[in-house]
Amino acid sequence: MTSAPLYIVPTPIGNLQDITQRALTVLNEVHWIAAEDTRHSQKLLQHFSIQAKTLSLHDHNEEKRTEMLCKKLQAGESVALISDAGTPLISDPGFVLVRACRAQNIDVIALPGPCAAITALSASGLSTDRFIFEGFLPVKTQARKTILETLLDRSCTSVFYEAPRRIVDTVTDIKETLGDDRQLVLAKELTKTFERYICDTPDGVLAWLRADPVHQKGEFVLMVSGAPRQTDALPADAMALLKRLKQDLPLKKAAAIVADHYQLKKNALYQAGLALD
Repeated sequence: MTSAPLYIVPTPIGNLQDITQRALTVLNEVHWIAAEDTRHSQKLLQHFSIQAKTLSLHDHNEEKRTEMLCKKLQAGESVALISDAGTPLISDPGFVLVRACRAQNIDVIALPGPCAAITALSASGLSTDRFIFEGFLPVKTQARKTILETLLDRSCTSVFYEAPRRIVDTVTDIKETLGDDRQLVLAKELTKTFERYICDTPDGVLAWLRADPVHQKGEFVLMVSGAPRQTDALPADAMALLKRLKQDLPLKKAAAIVADHYQLKKNALYQAGLALD
């Protein structure tokens, strides 16, 4: 018997009209729908009168469900994988299942469709020729800052997802790690009634978030501009001061002092300081 295919089906991230006709066709024709949260997805399925049988597939049961679903697929029962919103596997479960299907020569068919990261990036006004999607940052402050430090010399746009309860802490960490001269774009509640894009420095974004508790609620995509390219050589006297201060201060602090004194970019000074003996 020929195995049935696994379909990767994106679902709307807010506005139900964003579902594609092909997605509706697949969801109506498959034998099973594997959903991250069946209770959440039931609202979508009921809205479009989709009757397929559902089962859960999430971080805590993916290994067990993968074995079951592969057997169903090999028996000729087609399966559609959906997440709570957007494209499955993008910061959502599904990798274990797709990898197992590939290993067992089960066809995997991915449908194009909504994705919060791409939607936000396309309207951000930041550079899109190169970007890195990082998903969710670590929960703990030090681990989060360790990741953010990799942005110090990253020249392309960085894209993150963030939870409402951590959004202020994350923007604060960005300010402390990268300084206040980076451009941030915070996309909130994409495709929904109260969709907003906040484009500002870390200080400006923090001020907006703290202006009203409602501003900290919802689903966020946070984008950070790349490190500025330093086209001109740094002044010799600025480098001399940086070298002297580096002997007694952490490089980040020394770079901040020299940047303030000479009106230069702190990130450029920090990078130059890394090369100093």
